[in-house]
Amino acid sequence: MAVGLAVSIMFIMVGSLHAGGHIKRGGTLNYIFGSKIPSYDLHRETTFGVIHPFSPYYSLLIRVNPDNPSSPTDFVCDVCEGTVDPAGEDGGKKYTFKIRRGIEFHDGTPLNAHDVVATYNKIIFPPEGVPSSRKAFFKMVESVSAPDDYTVVFKLEYPSGSFIPALATPFNIIYSKKDLDTHGYEWHTKNINGSGPFRFVEHQPGAFVRGVRYEKYHHKGQPYLDGIKGIIAPKLATRVNAIRGDQAAIEFRGFPPKHRDDLKKALGDKITVQESDWNCVLLATFNQQRKPFDDPRVRRALTLGIDRWGGSKYLSKIAIVKTVGGVVFPNHPLAATEDELVKLAGYGKDMAKNRAEAKRLLKEAGHSNLSVELHNRGVDQPYKVLGIWLIDQWKKLGVKVTHRVQASPAFYATLRKKKDFDVSIDFNCQSVINPIADITKFLGSAGNNYGQYNDKVLEDLYDKIARSPSPAEQRSLIRQYEKRALSDMAHIAITLWWYKINPHRSYVKGWKIAPSHYLNQQLDNVWLDK
Repeated sequence: MAVGLAVSIMFIMVGSLHAGGHIKRGGTLNYIFGSKIPSYDLHRETTFGVIHPFSPYYSLLIRVNPDNPSSPTDFVCDVCEGTVDPAGEDGGKKYTFKIRRGIEFHDGTPLNAHDVVATYNKIIFPPEGVPSSRKAFFKMVESVSAPDDYTVVFKLEYPSGSFIPALATPFNIIYSKKDLDTHGYEWHTKNINGSGPFRFVEHQPGAFVRGVRYEKYHHKGQPYLDGIKGIIAPKLATRVNAIRGDQAAIEFRGFPPKHRDDLKKALGDKITVQESDWNCVLLATFNQQRKPFDDPRVRRALTLGIDRWGGSKYLSKIAIVKTVGGVVFPNHPLAATEDELVKLAGYGKDMAKNRAEAKRLLKEAGHSNLSVELHNRGVDQPYKVLGIWLIDQWKKLGVKVTHRVQASPAFYATLRKKKDFDVSIDFNCQSVINPIADITKFLGSAGNNYGQYNDKVLEDLYDKIARSPSPAEQRSLIRQYEKRALSDMAHIAITLWWYKINPHRSYVKGWKIAPSHYLNQQLDNVWLDK
């Protein structure tokens, strides 16, 4: 009788966990990601190599709705309370957020409005020498203040539809003001103290990052998992085999088409596949402080030599790239049409004509025998694959190209500090689809631009775009901006936009794909059906 009663109680308890969505609690999610970690500070970094291991340990002011992450307009409060008003007050020049009471950082320090203000002042108005990769997203912000302990006010110089999406960027994690005041602005590069759904336990470099459920998490009933373990594996084959062998359940970034097909063939209904267009594009950035890349004729010649349309057909079969596009996420209302694209240098479909013009420009510039070192990141997909293809494209112009590949920390050190490169593979991988903010990458003044150039014409054009209230006018101005950045001055060469394919073990539930590998990575809504 005692055994029977115990079994009955057990079934009642399990049934209650299934009520309202049949969510099962417990277990550890093993996931895998393909990048070494440059630092722990998401405010300065731009890579999934920090989002995937560290997002679950932090909170945001607002975030993309984890139940609807594909929407570019569905934002919900995280540490704030209530609903997110996209219109704001005072004609869109003031935004007020009330902060939830009772939130604590993992070290026990209460979280309040002053932590949010300190965080956004670091992002928007960083002290001299403090990197902030999304500073340019907030050109419209005049000030951030806390009139009391649980109220945050953003005042804008001018109304901007890009403000709320910029605010929801998942790199804008909330830091403790006490940590910033006590330890300084470098402390978070090597230390973690967040208020997210999981509490950081350990990072074994080159191996994994591990965390456990934070019992005081402010979203009641979450997270569902007991813990998470992010396994570090730069090699694509290792990641695919980990999913196949169930050492890891999911890889959040994306696999090439062939590996998707192989996993489905091998595992059948044990694998679920989610797919999406991807707000990410690989670039070739020219170091304009190095000759001859200060000459727009040389830069224009190199972009003319790239067969983007042919590359799309070939590379989309073997890599996580697919779409030909300009500065704006393809198919967005503000993006260039194909008819508009083919007018830009390097987008015309007559490659014989393009390459003849490229050779003419190189000869005119006195560099018919140009030698280039292409700096690249030691990540297989799509960096190394695309880098090899790009080298082949330039060799068709008679350009001699060598390939310098570095692991992620050294790759970023070269881009940001040493700046000892000719041309570097670069990327504009954003989260929320927010074109007016996303295209700041092409401004020489942007914190995440490594071309070392000043272009006042481009800066003035962007200022007009940011201040324009009319989508039609914005679109027209963006075409001028795009032509200036990619064609006339050829500051940066766009290659191909990415395509996201996420095969994962079918027992992983709750996670929904987004048009970015940065979104929906706090993992508080994930559970395991096993």
